[in-house]
Amino acid sequence: MNLRSTFHPLLAATLIVAATAANILYLQRLRTIPAEAEAAAPEPQPVVRRLSLLFAGDWMQHTPQIAAARTPSGFDYEPSFRHIAPLFRQADLAFVNLETTLTRNRTYTGYPCFRSPAAVADALKEMGVDVALLANNHCCDGGSDGIRTTVEELDARGIRHTGVFSDSTDYRRNRILRLERNGIRLAVVNYTYGTNGLPVPQERIVHRIDTLRMAEDLQSIPRDSVDAVIACMHWGNEYERRPDAAQRRLAGFLQRHGVDIIAGSHPHVIQPFEADSSRVVLYSLGNFVSNQQKRYCDGGLVARIEIVKRDTLPVRFATTVIPVWVYRPDYRILPPEVADTLPLPAEARRRYEEFMEDTRRLIGRFDR
Repeated sequence: MNLRSTFHPLLAATLIVAATAANILYLQRLRTIPAEAEAAAPEPQPVVRRLSLLFAGDWMQHTPQIAAARTPSGFDYEPSFRHIAPLFRQADLAFVNLETTLTRNRTYTGYPCFRSPAAVADALKEMGVDVALLANNHCCDGGSDGIRTTVEELDARGIRHTGVFSDSTDYRRNRILRLERNGIRLAVVNYTYGTNGLPVPQERIVHRIDTLRMAEDLQSIPRDSVDAVIACMHWGNEYERRPDAAQRRLAGFLQRHGVDIIAGSHPHVIQPFEADSSRVVLYSLGNFVSNQQKRYCDGGLVARIEIVKRDTLPVRFATTVIPVWVYRPDYRILPPEVADTLPLPAEARRRYEEFMEDTRRLIGRFDR
């Protein structure tokens, strides 16, 4: 027998067995490497989303304001908002209570029936306002045409709105205003206590403070479809510097029905606010711009609320308020960083410092 002829099959079988075992071991190691690598990899960090909101008080248009903005070719409101506009433009979403109606017929009036130039809508846009809140006691001052024109002028500039509706289509679209920025979803509602006794024109719709209707609106918002619900309320008593019992009861009602942020207007003076990481109640932001010159009425607050959302955790709020004072005769809205350094006349300086001291005594800390 030839030894070489019998050796090769045995050797081949041995080599095959050894190679197979080695391959199995190698494949087993390959299968364990991803698991080992995965175990060693750092855990993914939670996604953090942020959204900055800005709320201003009553944007009014008394006759002297219209006269101050008039130019040979139209109206120019830029000087009035020059010093405050950067704050609005920095916000992700800026809201203002538009306490006037807009008209194109050049018959402009102030108190008691506000009818303002359509150029006010340009000023809103240029300043950085994203949402105009329309439900207030002056919303019917311009009649049916005033509501229609106001809605059309805002729509033409891409400014969202709610609270007052030109027709059923507008109502269905904006009854509950849905907004989304930076991956954070909002639902906004807006109501007023009344319309100064003026009837709501046929086909127009105004959101009135009615707890039954408000409960229906709020219950129609699935909580898993939004991260925060905002209610903007035109309520309270004019010139009262503290929220009354009715405001407090209504705030409690809104919170029980899922509202996270409440922004109030109408008293024309600042009222104290309540804010922590889970809720915000701004009872009254006072006047943003107006011709009201008496003490406590010549300014207001701008509230900045940062919403923070971390994955599935509840959203959190951080609130800062900035006092703003109106300097006449050009109705410049001055935040403290401007007013503190501007060379104001002696009487204007006295009134500004009085406003700031009144505000500090009323609300204490400006951040919550």
